[in-house]
Amino acid sequence: MADLPRCGWVATSDPLYLAYHDEEWGTPSHDDRHLFEMLVLEGAQAGLSWSTILHKREGYQRAFAGFDAAVVARFGDEAVARLLADSGIVRNRLKIQSAIANARAVLEVASEWGSLDAYVWSFVQGAPKVAGWQRMGEIPAETEVSRALSRDLKRRGFRFVGPTVCYAFMQAVGLVNDHTVGCFRFRELEGA
Repeated sequence: MADLPRCGWVATSDPLYLAYHDEEWGTPSHDDRHLFEMLVLEGAQAGLSWSTILHKREGYQRAFAGFDAAVVARFGDEAVARLLADSGIVRNRLKIQSAIANARAVLEVASEWGSLDAYVWSFVQGAPKVAGWQRMGEIPAETEVSRALSRDLKRRGFRFVGPTVCYAFMQAVGLVNDHTVGCFRFRELEGA
C-alpha cells in the first residue's frame, strides 16, 4: 500500500500514520464513543503535531475509560491528578479538564438530541460535504460550518473547540471529505 496516491499531508513512512489516513481519516463515523474520542484528541493536539497525539492514542483510550463519556464525566480531582502523572497522554491540566468538561457536555447533548452523532451530523444535514480539492493548499483551516459548530459547542460548555479544532474534527470523522481528488481514499469514500 506504500505506493498508493495519498493526500499531501501523509508524507511519512510511519505505519500508524499511514493506517490512520488509509483506514480512518475522513470515514463517516456515527459512533458516539469515537466522536467523543476524536473531539478530545483534536483538542489535545492544539499546539502539537498530530503524530504526537496519534502515538499517544492508546494511552488516551486507557486513561479516558475507552472514551465512555458517562465514566469520564464522573472524573474528579483525584482523576485529574492521576492523569497529570500519566506519561501516556499530554499532561496539560487545561486539556485534561476540558476532556472531562466535554464528557459532561456530551451527556447533555445526547440527552437533548438522542446522541452526539445526531447533533454533530445536523451541522452538515446528515451527509458529508465534499469539496473536491485538487491540492492540500486549497483546504481551509476553518469554514463557516466549523465556526457555527464551534460557537454552539462553546455555548453548551465544551472547551478546546475553536473553529480550527472543529474543522479538524469534522475532517477526521467524515463530516467533510477533504481527501484530495488524487488520493485513493477520495474515490473510495465517494463510492461508499
